[in-house]
Amino acid sequence: MSNYIRTHQPGAQLFFTVRLANRNGDLLVREIERLRHATRITRTRYPFEINEIVVLPAVIHTIWTLPPADSDFSTRWRMLKSQFSRGLPTPAHRDPVTIRRGEKGIWQRRFWEHHLKDADDYEAHRQMILKAPVQAGLVRRPQDWAYTSVHRAIRRGEYDPQTPVGFSYAPNQTKAHNPTAPMRGKPRLTRHPLPNETSAVTGSKSL
Repeated sequence: MSNYIRTHQPGAQLFFTVRLANRNGDLLVREIERLRHATRITRTRYPFEINEIVVLPAVIHTIWTLPPADSDFSTRWRMLKSQFSRGLPTPAHRDPVTIRRGEKGIWQRRFWEHHLKDADDYEAHRQMILKAPVQAGLVRRPQDWAYTSVHRAIRRGEYDPQTPVGFSYAPNQTKAHNPTAPMRGKPRLTRHPLPNETSAVTGSKSL
């Protein structure tokens, strides 16, 4: 059995990738209002800031900032995912483990989490989020995708809509030790299991 190590830093900024069990589905965009509602409920119960977010058909990429004295992102995701799933029909095909655990099987049980180290790390993941719809082949420009915080960034003057997309970049993992090193390669994201997904999930005004 794999061992997963989770770090807890109160008030941290984190990058997440959260996927549906059906990676070829489009449930997140078909049920975008349900996702928004789930996010609102979760943020009311367990506050956090959504710095950036993109919702693709079967995956969410987002950056959150947790409150200063709080490091519990797992409870937030558990609630958000559960709230979203509530009322949806159970998928026709579930694996035996999902059935044995009494889970609905809409979401993948694990998610990717990465604590952002510095401003470069933050910006690398921010750019990845904003450009994700283009990288996924869904649109030609980030602003052509509806379910993304790039529209908020453009309104605030934080993103130039004329920026060439190209490939998303990420800082070198050794950059924290060598500030002058060029940014190349992709930082390793840490995979974590989610606890049993039977509570509520939240949606966001940022979507």
